Amino acid sequence: MKKIVIATDGSPSSQEAVSVGLELAAEQGAAVAFVHVLAADDYVVAGRLGHLPKPHRVDMDESEVALREAADAAEAGGVSYTLERISGNTVDEIVAVADSTDADLIVIGSRGRGPVTSTLLGSVSKGVLAESRRPILIVRGALEREPLRTV
Repeated sequence: MKKIVIATDGSPSSQEAVSVGLELAAEQGAAVAFVHVLAADDYVVAGRLGHLPKPHRVDMDESEVALREAADAAEAGGVSYTLERISGNTVDEIVAVADSTDADLIVIGSRGRGPVTSTLLGSVSKGVLAESRRPILIVRGALEREPLRTV
């Protein structure tokens, strides 16, 4: 394994994904590409398809915490890394970074929402799983799991 893409948004589940991904990278001697996708802020008119997000790189600034924390963790673990901050569709951009870097693995967190919440709000981890042709490790966030509710 030579390249691992780790998606992060700063949430507890993505922080767990960063930890697991860095541990794998250290064991395998792999480099890491951290990716943080921001909500689309630019669109292209696509005829009958309406307006589609126009992906583009976004410069790092003081508001970027998730990537800086991931970079600090990589440096502490002695893992080589790159940072990607992109505006666009989250699922599409994570998959695009993995494809463009020829990643051997994508590591992404899952908040562990129930089926109803995931259906209403969507699930980035499920979207990446459906779209990517690369191996994916979904790290389920132990700290954010919703308790089972009895009725």
